[in-house]
Amino acid sequence: MGAQGTDDTAPPAQRAPGPAQPSLKARALRLLAGREYSRAELERKLAAHEQAPGQLASALDELQAKGFINPQRVLDSVVHRRSARYGAARIEHELAGKGLDPQAISEAMSALKGSELERARAIWSRKFREPSQELKEQARQMRFLLARGFSSEVAKKVTRGQ
Repeated sequence: MGAQGTDDTAPPAQRAPGPAQPSLKARALRLLAGREYSRAELERKLAAHEQAPGQLASALDELQAKGFINPQRVLDSVVHRRSARYGAARIEHELAGKGLDPQAISEAMSALKGSELERARAIWSRKFREPSQELKEQARQMRFLLARGFSSEVAKKVTRGQ
């Protein structure tokens, strides 16, 4: 007998069946339990597990009809999680990669850009204590903000102490 009490030498018909593979819907629900996913993200993640053409689309259609997949919740979740650390350009790029509606993304970004300067100052002040008078250090601080998706105008204002 094997380690789990099954006879590994028995013919396949007499062996205890192994664990069944979860359905596409179960896999999608398991992913959605962790965080919000867009339909396009779920399609990319679950495509390898599709056994028949159209099976994935119908499972996702059903989940979307029941409200488990909601593009607005995905958008709100990403904006909420990322806005404390990143600028509008970086968040917009992430949202576009999730396959969300460009109109909804632009609306969210216009609302987010209103707080861009304050958010950049908060992020900058956690890393740097005061504006530098040296050009090399100012450039480093500016690259820090640009890499996080803030506009060059905002980065200039913040690094120059305006």
